[in-house]
Amino acid sequence: MEPSQSPSNASRRQFIKKTATASAGFTIVPSHVVSGQGKVPPPSETLGGALIGAGGRGPGTFKRLGDNVQMLAKCDVKYVGQEDNKTVYSDFRRLLERKDIDVVAIATPPHWHALISMAAAAAGKDVVCEKPMTRFIAEGRAVVETFKRYNRIFQIGTFGRFGVSRKKGSILRHKIMSSGLLDPCPVVYHHKGGLKVKQWSGRADLTPTEPPENLNWDLYVGPSPMKSYVRQRTGGTHRNYWDYEGGGLADMAQHSLDPFQWTYAKDHTSPVEIEAHAPPAHPELCAMWGWIEMKYADGLTLVMESDEWGDPYTRRKARGLSLQDLSQEDQSKIAAMPDPEPLVSFPEAVKTRQQAGGHAEAAHRCATLLHLANISIRTGRKIKYDPIKEEIIGDEQANRLVNPPMRAPWHLPF
Repeated sequence: MEPSQSPSNASRRQFIKKTATASAGFTIVPSHVVSGQGKVPPPSETLGGALIGAGGRGPGTFKRLGDNVQMLAKCDVKYVGQEDNKTVYSDFRRLLERKDIDVVAIATPPHWHALISMAAAAAGKDVVCEKPMTRFIAEGRAVVETFKRYNRIFQIGTFGRFGVSRKKGSILRHKIMSSGLLDPCPVVYHHKGGLKVKQWSGRADLTPTEPPENLNWDLYVGPSPMKSYVRQRTGGTHRNYWDYEGGGLADMAQHSLDPFQWTYAKDHTSPVEIEAHAPPAHPELCAMWGWIEMKYADGLTLVMESDEWGDPYTRRKARGLSLQDLSQEDQSKIAAMPDPEPLVSFPEAVKTRQQAGGHAEAAHRCATLLHLANISIRTGRKIKYDPIKEEIIGDEQANRLVNPPMRAPWHLPF
């Protein structure tokens, strides 16, 4: 994932300046043609790729860059003492200075996703980033604006929307919802289980130790609060800590909600009311919860149920959507609507400079669902959210979790 040089030696201004300078005069000229599946493209069609965060998810995320990408370098904070700053790095900033790297896969823990994605965009790179997109809501908006500013391609590491976007039933529901003809919307979408809630619940009885010599702990912590090292704060168990992710909910739910969001045309908005059924939350450790109910302004209700704690959800029954929910006149309008354009894969987006199917705005809105749910869990109360201002209404304590402070010198550029 990241560096041998402590971030305390770099200011926010220097960080942004260095990444912006790296992009000066650099443009991908997509004269190449993306090769067919399994074919090895000639050198003239090959892009230079890099992996930042070389842990368990790293190789799989790198493959998402496309068949015409050659790995030129990899980077991880655990490479201290092994880096040659040619093919192996421990500081992502040094890697992003390279002009022969066109595309980057980011598979660090989520507390680094936003800052490294934005630095890559400023350095002229296109990005595939592991899920969840961000650690908190304000980061997502900053990523969206950065990729617009530098005209780069972003793809989140979930791809469920690509499958549902080719299904007739999902296409019909997408058309109905995007038409605006169904208001109020009676849909109750219920997702149950598969969220690894107990698996990624933390423990408070762990004894701090010295970090391994090959790990740059200061840089691993990065923008999160500095805490003493315990092994469980790294590896897959980083998910147990609010400092780095958000439990099984943040780990798994973007997979489940990515297709929901496309099907119900919610890529550009968020729920307005969020309520969780959960025990009192620990200030540092992710833990158990039962269900979360989220309502959109048009009436659509999204329910996530862990199936691992507490009483089952019984408030509203699952309820789908069909043409019969519309008048005959409105059904005719839907029939006359064209189908949505096919979603663009990341390799095709790099080639054509179109937005990828899992672009930054869609990925941000999906990650916002996870963060709103976790905010309700952490505060222990129902919250109301403004999806335009992207603020929680009338609850300053909860609103602080929308944009918590970042440890100096790491800050959002917006």
